[in-house]
Amino acid sequence: MSTTTPRRPVETTLLRFATAGSVDDGKSTLVGRLLHDSKSIFTDQLEAVGAASRRRGQETPDLALLTDGLRAEREQGITIDVAYRYFATPRRRFILADTPGHVQYTRNMVTGASTADLAVVLVDARNGVVAQTRRHAAVAALLRVPHVVLAVNKMDLVGYDESVFAAVAAEFTAYAVRLGVRGIVAVPVSALAGDNVVEPSAHMDWYAGPTLLEHLETVRVDADPAGQPARFPVQYVIRPQRGEFLDYRGYAGQLASGVLRTGDVVTVLPSGMSATVVGVDILGTASDAVRAGQSATLRLAEDLDISRGELVVAGAPPRLGQDVDATVCHLHEKPLRAGDRVLVKHTTRTVRAVVREIPHRIDIDTLDRRPGDDGLHVNDLGRVLLRTAEPLALDDYRDNRTTGSFLLIDPADGTTRGAGMAGPFIESEARRA
Repeated sequence: MSTTTPRRPVETTLLRFATAGSVDDGKSTLVGRLLHDSKSIFTDQLEAVGAASRRRGQETPDLALLTDGLRAEREQGITIDVAYRYFATPRRRFILADTPGHVQYTRNMVTGASTADLAVVLVDARNGVVAQTRRHAAVAALLRVPHVVLAVNKMDLVGYDESVFAAVAAEFTAYAVRLGVRGIVAVPVSALAGDNVVEPSAHMDWYAGPTLLEHLETVRVDADPAGQPARFPVQYVIRPQRGEFLDYRGYAGQLASGVLRTGDVVTVLPSGMSATVVGVDILGTASDAVRAGQSATLRLAEDLDISRGELVVAGAPPRLGQDVDATVCHLHEKPLRAGDRVLVKHTTRTVRAVVREIPHRIDIDTLDRRPGDDGLHVNDLGRVLLRTAEPLALDDYRDNRTTGSFLLIDPADGTTRGAGMAGPFIESEARRA
């Protein structure tokens, strides 16, 4: 197979980013252009796109076909599901979540943006900021995405007019700042022509900022999970039943945040028992420490009763209790109403719970409050009060996006009903900003 080998870095940082845009704003084309011009696609993939484009009567390859993988997406010319793409440049590695733009797929955007360090919000220069643009900005604010890029697309269709770009950028920035979004960067682009996506545009000499890729390569990822209090959800207890390791007892999992070292004193929640770390094993090899994102097995000096779902913590403790106050994005066609019984899945722990109250839902366009008496319907976001059957150790979502989030699951059939963000109601802060 003939390929163009993507450039591979030796040691680079990782940036997770999500793209969002209204229908026909050219988001799939922008992503395709980014992958194509950064030489992150194989030759046979490009040839397949070219052949598909010719069958549709197009003389040049439709780069949107690089990302729209579902048949329904290709037939309708829209993005339906979240598509993840992995690529790299010599300066940085990337995980891209290409999210849908339709209102009915808001839940998909929430999924894609929930782990993003940066969101690229696309706007058609001819249409400017529309309701769906405000919706995407609001979701980014609610999910506390640290960085937002406004990509003003289709500049070629407005004659590369600087005043058009300036007006769109000013309107979006004013709205996003009111939501509490910081670090907004606006870039004028033409995804179809390739202007300011990877290479600087020859048509917009009035723009002196970075191209989209340059900004993605250089933006500082502020949140370092290794600098946060340690959180280690126990996934599995390793206790050999035969052989020379009969005395071995280890607790396996992935460190969600912070650093744990041998000699550290930790607390096991919800029991509250304390212990000392005497060993850290990574891939079967003893190590002095485990950092956020690494999977490891912890060995403790004390012989404690610890099982899957326990949370080993060090540093500032999370909030432990049975009353949960959270923002929930409802993902299921079946409404979520007060009195409903659900399962709450938090890291590796799953407990029974009941929905005590839904004080209000959020108008996602304006973040205004609406009555929650009718519950939450699909794609709704709102404030939900839960009462769990057992204590949960939850961080505020604003402090830790891993241990501050959870899923609501239907106990009858196991389907996911909602995604929650714990802590002080995020919407109230955004409305005051």
